[in-house]
This record gives sequence, C-alpha cells and structure tokens, in this order.
Amino acid sequence: MKYRFIMENRSTYRLEKMCKILEVSRSGYHKYVKRKMSNRKRQNIEITELIKRIYKAKRGRYGSPRIHSELRYSGIKINKKRVARLMSISGIRAVAKMKFKATTDSNHSKLVAENLVNQRFQVSSPNRIWASDITYIRTKEGWLYLAVIMDLYSRMIVGWSISESMNRAFLIKAIEQAIANRNPEDGLIFHSDRGSQYASDEVKGLLKRRNIRQSMSGKGNCYDNAVVESFFHSLKTELVFQRIFLTRTEAKNCIFEYIEIFYNRQRRHSTLNYLTPSEFENTRLKLVA
Repeated sequence: MKYRFIMENRSTYRLEKMCKILEVSRSGYHKYVKRKMSNRKRQNIEITELIKRIYKAKRGRYGSPRIHSELRYSGIKINKKRVARLMSISGIRAVAKMKFKATTDSNHSKLVAENLVNQRFQVSSPNRIWASDITYIRTKEGWLYLAVIMDLYSRMIVGWSISESMNRAFLIKAIEQAIANRNPEDGLIFHSDRGSQYASDEVKGLLKRRNIRQSMSGKGNCYDNAVVESFFHSLKTELVFQRIFLTRTEAKNCIFEYIEIFYNRQRRHSTLNYLTPSEFENTRLKLVA
C-alpha cells in the first residue's frame, strides 16, 4: 500500500509539472485524453496505411502522383496534395533519380536513315511507330547489355533482349520478338539512334524484308529518342541503382520481372492518364469494339 501511494504521488507530481510547462489545467488535459479522434484524423491514419501498402507493393518506385492514381483507381476520392502531405509526414518518397551514360556508338561510316519521327511521340494507334535503344547493366560477373523495342502508342515494351556483348545478334533477337508479338502491318516506322548496331546491314535487311521503314535520330540530338531514354531512366532509377547484382542470371530475372510484370502491366504512366500500358491498350480496344 505504501509503495502504491508513493507511485501515485509521483504520477500526480509529474502530471502537474507537465501541465504547468504546457500551461494547461489538469481538467483540460484529462478532457484532451478522453476526447474522441476526429473523422479527418482517422481517415488520415487509414489512408496513410494504404499509402504504405502501395509503396511497399511497388517496391518504393512510386511517388505521390502514381500513389494518388492507385488510390483513385481503388475507388478512394482524395486530393493529390493530401496524398503528398501524408507521404511527407510519414517520410515516404520514391527512390532517388540518378544520371547514367549512353551507350551509342555513332562513330562509323555506315549509311544512316532519315529521321521520320522528328520528336512526334504521340501516336494514334498501335504498331505505327516503334522506338528502340540499348543500355548497359553492371553485375559482379561483368556487363550485360539490354535492347528494347517500345510501341510509342502505349509506351509498352513489345520486344527486348539481353546479351553479354553489345552485338547485332541480340538486337535482331529483340526486333524479331517484337514482330512475333505484334505482327505489324506494312509501313511501321522503326526509330532509333545512329548506333552501329542499328546501321548494320543485318538490321537494315531484317527491317526491309518485313516492310518496316527505318528512322534514325538527328546527329547528337538525344531528344529525338527521348521516350526510350526515359524508360531506361526509370529502369535504372527504380531497379538497377537500388541493388547490386551478384550474377548475370540474377540481373536477367530482375529485368524480366521489371519489364513484363511491373512496367508493362502495373506501372502507371503519366502520359497515359496514369493507366498502365496494358490497361491503355485494352481500354482503347474496347472503345473501338
């Protein structure tokens, strides 16, 4: 009893001291403690939990615009600024952006194609313009090179290939995969930079046999192929710079997951009104039907 009395007196003393520092009465403090949580505060807690789940599910790759879009497509009506504020309070932010170098080798004597795109990246239907580029991936076992083919209509990666050397064969493999996946009609434009792989006779011959028109960026103009470079920027920022690949096999598996599962089917794209490339194409097909 004596011990309990001492402890209660200590608690009372601490409470009185705290109220004095905060310049509030004891009765006011007890009212605050007993006061029910407001609906707004309760909603903020619930929404913050949803934000954390989305952020975790997307592996930290989403900032406030895409998380807001995920909430909206889940049926939750909320302002973009509120999402950004709740994320800021909780210290949630997308992985940081980093710079990376290009791999284009344009120091060759091969003939280059005319620029048929001229930065007109908005396309009204699929398989009208494909854009392609090559980048590198570092692993503990050595370098890997990734070639991708993107349909500018939906920003979907329709063909891609990985190789331990930056040769023509792996680029041809990516093109052939894209052709098999999409079966484009004659007249498709295939746009790239002026790299030696794209200017090779093998690549030119493949495109010509399939009645695909070749287009190349202007000399030294990085903006002429900006959409694919933007994809590589996302890939590097959201995957490659976030981990160290011990083996080439590990890197290949992670890149497969990023392109085929995350980017094409889950990642919401700002230029597509925050639809995924897959959703965008499926929605347009339904409208046409």
